[in-house]
Amino acid sequence: MKYEPNLHVVLYEPEIPQNTGNIGRTCVATAAKLWLVEPLGFSMEERMVRRAGLDYWPHLEFEIVPNWDVATQKLPVRKPWFFTKKATKSYTDVTFEKDDVLVFGCETKGLPDEILGTHEDRCLRIPIREQVRSLNLSNAVAVTLFEALRQINSNV
Repeated sequence: MKYEPNLHVVLYEPEIPQNTGNIGRTCVATAAKLWLVEPLGFSMEERMVRRAGLDYWPHLEFEIVPNWDVATQKLPVRKPWFFTKKATKSYTDVTFEKDDVLVFGCETKGLPDEILGTHEDRCLRIPIREQVRSLNLSNAVAVTLFEALRQINSNV
């Protein structure tokens, strides 16, 4: 059974199939649509993507787009939030709304500076200790999705 998305999660050029599988599963659990911006660092047919997503893939609302320009044309009109360790504003300092777009970069490079530079006011970070470079991508998406759902009072 498909669903009407509460939120939209965009993975910009994801590299690790297990992360994408886990994020897909979380999107089903939270009624979020998953957008994958190519190039992907794996095939969607890979066993690890399917294994991490278990048997939830048939229930996932998702779309693969060939590049960032196409993604921006197809995403809902609402301004996206961009997640980066370079941001100064915490994800808990903003108000999320239904249908918001949450954009996450690839595991090794994050989001490109040309995207971040044109959206500085929309860049957010998840505060973590300086001893850690970043959270695992699937954990970052989960933390953010559940905070956004809490704010929009969604019981999914």
